[in-house]
Amino acid sequence: MSKKRLFYAVLLMCMSGLLFAQTQQITRIAVIDMQKIYLTYYSDSSAVRNFEAEKQKVQDQIQKLSDEIKELQKKKLQLQTDGKTAEAAALDGEIAKKAQYLSDFIRIKKAELDEKAQKLMNTDDFMNRLYKTVQQVAESEGFSIVLDIRGINQVTSNIIWFTPLIDITDKVIQVMIKN
Repeated sequence: MSKKRLFYAVLLMCMSGLLFAQTQQITRIAVIDMQKIYLTYYSDSSAVRNFEAEKQKVQDQIQKLSDEIKELQKKKLQLQTDGKTAEAAALDGEIAKKAQYLSDFIRIKKAELDEKAQKLMNTDDFMNRLYKTVQQVAESEGFSIVLDIRGINQVTSNIIWFTPLIDITDKVIQVMIKN
């Protein structure tokens, strides 16, 4: 009877160990660059071309305003060098006004462009298609979690380091273009 109990005990331990081994699964994480997917997928659309043209127009306006401020600063410096301190002081007010205007302009236009970029990216059709494609690629590659390495409005990433082996961005783009 003790041999039988020992046999069942060993069998039970082996089965529970096997069951435990099957439940222990390593979570694999993938990363994607949503901004790259978005820009690649929509690069030929008129909406994105219009957005990019508007963004360039704003950049040109910012550059023009910055150049005007620099010219006024050069003029002020020249007046100071020539000993015309009263005229140089008068330019200070104009420079301050233009600098404040530039600062406000940048803040307002950035908010407008950010909102337009968000609207372009958040179209239901695009997001549904993207979600399904990411899910399909991640499952076929054996990934359990997919992280965005950089949001649409972020310049930097919250992820400090990752190996390119887990970046599925190009695979997602290929599947989206193919479909």
